[in-house]
Amino acid sequence: MKIASLQELFVDELKDLYNAEQQLIKALPKMANAATAPALRQGFEKHLKETEVHAERLEQIFEGLGESPKGKKCKAMEGLVEEGAEVIEEEMEPEVKDAALISAAQRVEHYEIAGYGCVRTYAELLGETKAAKLLQKTLDEEGKTDQALTKLSEQINVEAEDPDDEESGGGTRTKTKSKSRKR
Repeated sequence: MKIASLQELFVDELKDLYNAEQQLIKALPKMANAATAPALRQGFEKHLKETEVHAERLEQIFEGLGESPKGKKCKAMEGLVEEGAEVIEEEMEPEVKDAALISAAQRVEHYEIAGYGCVRTYAELLGETKAAKLLQKTLDEEGKTDQALTKLSEQINVEAEDPDDEESGGGTRTKTKSKSRKR
């Protein structure tokens, strides 16, 4: 399909975001189950509820535009969700897995922030004031989620760095060094 106008691009990118949110609705419960830190698990559960609201807001926008939200697959989110699934399956110390889950989640948040920022700007340019306000609300929430993940990482990443000083005592560094020698 040829996109010939900003209005068509706006609708196309809204469909992409809607599919991205649908994929996240399926992925977030798996991330919550994989998290070992209670605060991280609760954060994923809270963001799942927010994500459901984000999808509902997009549905409101589509209704206002007289368009269907369906018909596009967000390949970027598919890749990000796949990377998150790999983290879940990977054998890691619990604290390290939590750090990796935060990293995967922040990649998702940054993608969403970029997408929502663009479509909000399109809405403003197109005079879609109600849509712009709804998109800004979601953009604000995505930013707060990213900040919350950063705050959690400040504690969890420290725990991952040294979960048990005697056992890990440089084991990871040794593995890294031995890998570099093989090159």
